[in-house]
Amino acid sequence: MSKKKTLSFLIVFLAVVPGVLTSVTPLLAASKEKVLYTFNGADGNGPYAGLIFDASGNLYGTTYSGGAYGYGTAFQVSPGVNGNWSETILHDFAFGADGVLPCAGLILDGKGNLYGTTKSGGVYGYGSVFQLSSGANGKWTEKLLHSFNNNDGLAPVAGLTFDAAGNLYGTTLYGGAYGYGTVFQLAPGADGTWTETVLYSFAGGGTDGASPYSGVVFDSAGNLYGTTFSGGAYGYGTVFEVKPGTHGTWSGKVLHSFGKGKNKDGINPYDGLVFDRAHKLYGTTYSGGAYGYGTIFELALGAKGKWGEKVLHSFNKGKGGAYPYGGVLFDSAGNMYGTTYSGGAYGYGTVFRFSLAKNGKWIEKVLSSFNGNDGNGPDDDLIADARGNLYGTTQYGGGSGCGGSGCGTVFEIVLRQAPTGSSLLHSRKPIRVVDRRVTFGSLTPDGKFP
Repeated sequence: MSKKKTLSFLIVFLAVVPGVLTSVTPLLAASKEKVLYTFNGADGNGPYAGLIFDASGNLYGTTYSGGAYGYGTAFQVSPGVNGNWSETILHDFAFGADGVLPCAGLILDGKGNLYGTTKSGGVYGYGSVFQLSSGANGKWTEKLLHSFNNNDGLAPVAGLTFDAAGNLYGTTLYGGAYGYGTVFQLAPGADGTWTETVLYSFAGGGTDGASPYSGVVFDSAGNLYGTTFSGGAYGYGTVFEVKPGTHGTWSGKVLHSFGKGKNKDGINPYDGLVFDRAHKLYGTTYSGGAYGYGTIFELALGAKGKWGEKVLHSFNKGKGGAYPYGGVLFDSAGNMYGTTYSGGAYGYGTVFRFSLAKNGKWIEKVLSSFNGNDGNGPDDDLIADARGNLYGTTQYGGGSGCGGSGCGTVFEIVLRQAPTGSSLLHSRKPIRVVDRRVTFGSLTPDGKFP
């Protein structure tokens, strides 16, 4: 991977992508939630992961189950007339050599191909990395790029990240040299085949992380960062760094172990990380904190090369929400946005915003509380359009199908009161940083963005 190219494309992205880096309309009315699409099982059930945009404003994602064979789908949701949105199934996952049960979302390359992972299936049954390509007839064709065999990883439940050279990076929940998961790279060849390399195998125990549910993000030097759900000094998860060395070798390092101080610093992070310009890392823990319902944390590099953690917020159930599965999204004013899986006014989860006050404290505002009919259980990242409106999925809700809990929804939060100068971007990987603004986009094999 070219380390120098990584930073240059961060700058190019912010300068050249039309209609993305713009100011949202300030000071209108309160935020409003809108259900764009409700799944019914036959067209997908249980969208665990977040969404991405293409240049035309279509949304893409996956459902964990449902579809023609019951093993999940890849879908597109498109805007139509009168504000209505329609769904198209791009692929129904089927058992066998096909991957099954996609937990993570998708990323796009510059040619419009989609890439993702499945938790199970593939040639050996341990999960896969796939590509979806659109043909002239509008039909999408799936190609398995890699099938995991346990030795090189098992159960890739996180999404993927491109580098500027077109290599893909991700994690597996289990497998590898010690059985506690891996960080891997997939490199495209001239003949169309992809070659996997295990960059790092987690060792678990008290000295290393274990079981990464999240993917990885780059810094400008080409180092990778992420979280593990367990392992570390206290057994409750870590923040880690994996960095390239000489002769193609990579080494791993635990930056922080969760669970210190009776779990008040948070435990069990599910999602990944984002940077700000000061090289600080931000993320969430599903549980722990002052009240046991999860945290938002900041990790900063100190003068002696050690990273120190600071809890910015401890969730307290009730109207403020509880159990944040997903990570956070920043706008250009430094406000953070995210979701909680439960809590809120009706107990079915929230969309929140945190703003930094002059006294240095973060103030929460619940933008929406799900009531079941409009969704239940949002558990992944948000994305935003050029106006600053937020988009995401709920795992359940939207009706009484799929066993009575609902099959899930795609929703929009219309932010009619966005801070002046705020800017949000469509997708999440890898990280783009300008000032205190943390924005997201998918680097493509040709070094461009969709």
